[in-house]
Amino acid sequence: MSGSFGDMGNLLKQAQEMQRQLDLAREALKSEIVVGTGGGGVVRVEVNGEGEVLAINLDDNVASGEKSMLEDLILAALRDGIGQAQRLRKERLGKVTGGLNLPGTF
Repeated sequence: MSGSFGDMGNLLKQAQEMQRQLDLAREALKSEIVVGTGGGGVVRVEVNGEGEVLAINLDDNVASGEKSMLEDLILAALRDGIGQAQRLRKERLGKVTGGLNLPGTF
């Protein structure tokens, strides 16, 4: 019976180590920045690995354009940046979890 407790203790240690690695990976993702673009690069959106939009940069030539076009370009850049951040997060956290889809990790 003591063998099963030893196995459980080992599993607990592994789970704690995985949690520590997940925490480190999440912290690192906060400093990773991807750039989403729209309109061939005239709109740029910076997003961190946690999916937070950090900045929106518009080319000077865009400001004189039509409002709805500008909104569409910003939306396209946001979607691109957030999509890149989600892929980065899945890739980095997947390395830690060994591909397991654990609740709260993605």
